[in-house]
Amino acid sequence: MDLQAFDTDAALRERAAKVIPGGMWGHQNSARLPAGYPQYFTRGEGCRTWDANGRSYIDYMCAWGPMILGYSDPDVEAAAARQRAEGDGFNGPTPRLVELAELVVDTVSHADWAMFSKNGTDATTACVTTARAGTGRRKVLVARGAYHGAIPWCTPSVAGVTEEDRAHLVQYDYNDVASLEEAVALVKGDLAAIIATAFKHDLGKEHILPTREFAQAARRLADEADAALIVDDVRAGLRLDLGGSWDLVDVKPDLSAWSKAIANGRALGMMTGNDRFREAATKIYTTGSFWTAGVAMAASIATITKLRDCDGIGRMKSAGQRLRDGLQAQADRYGLPLRQSGPVQMPVFLFEGDGDRELGNRFCLEALARGVYFHPTHTMFLSVAHTDAVIDETLQVTNEVFKAIA
Repeated sequence: MDLQAFDTDAALRERAAKVIPGGMWGHQNSARLPAGYPQYFTRGEGCRTWDANGRSYIDYMCAWGPMILGYSDPDVEAAAARQRAEGDGFNGPTPRLVELAELVVDTVSHADWAMFSKNGTDATTACVTTARAGTGRRKVLVARGAYHGAIPWCTPSVAGVTEEDRAHLVQYDYNDVASLEEAVALVKGDLAAIIATAFKHDLGKEHILPTREFAQAARRLADEADAALIVDDVRAGLRLDLGGSWDLVDVKPDLSAWSKAIANGRALGMMTGNDRFREAATKIYTTGSFWTAGVAMAASIATITKLRDCDGIGRMKSAGQRLRDGLQAQADRYGLPLRQSGPVQMPVFLFEGDGDRELGNRFCLEALARGVYFHPTHTMFLSVAHTDAVIDETLQVTNEVFKAIA
């Protein structure tokens, strides 16, 4: 391999360190991963990505979730190209805004309306703001350890955050009805909203689906307090149920936040709501000069339509189960204590008794060296492009990895 090409990632990191604080920020900073993960990528196709050094990977992060049909999906790209030829951002939205909102209302079971933004933090913040506007109250109940975005009211970092930024947040334990009831009682008379993630996906921990009892209790308690129930579907939206992830537990929220996968990799966020909060949504002031850009909306229309028409969720579930079953058989064969959790189309792989992550890190690094990109602690993602053949190719690699570790 050409030495200069081999050093491309390192050279880019060196240059970035001079002009970007810390060299990189946020969740895509590869310094948060074990040494050996690439920082820079140059292209993607289907379920594969290529890093700046020219190495290719079967990608199980899907750009941290946005790629749901696969990189460079031809139908999405064609829709985006048609809109790009007409234009993207103007003094007002393109007709794609209305068309997308109509499609969302037809698709998302609780939605009577939709408003758009650019990312998940926009969407969760708009939901909280709308809930407060609609109820005239302040307190918002959030689950301990939950991630709802990167802004002072919800960011996991305390740097630059004041106590006042979170003065009206009250915590409860996910899937714990008694804990939720206690939190509601604590803020009686001032509850604006209960917010919950689609499932419990705390970093580095076992992922846990919501129990029907918990979800229905959240709905009941919000109703009794005349407060909003918000489901944060930013991470899981369109991968578990096109109608909304909590349709799986027969609970419809008042408001929900979406982003990541809704435009197959293009920047788009979304708040959906029912008629109870329609007027409140007209009163809040939330905006951005790029929030109504047409290309991302055209891509979203194509994405949602294709997922519906090709049974995208069914295909991801089938592939995810094939991967989970294969990994478990291999782990059992080699006597390694693999712990798999979360929905099969959004897995996390951990190892029993691996508190220092040594085993998990080695597993992922061995896979990475063989061309499979896993994450040692974060939710991973399958796409429609992860076919049975791709899963079988992955399992050939992981069998080598388990054997090497054992």
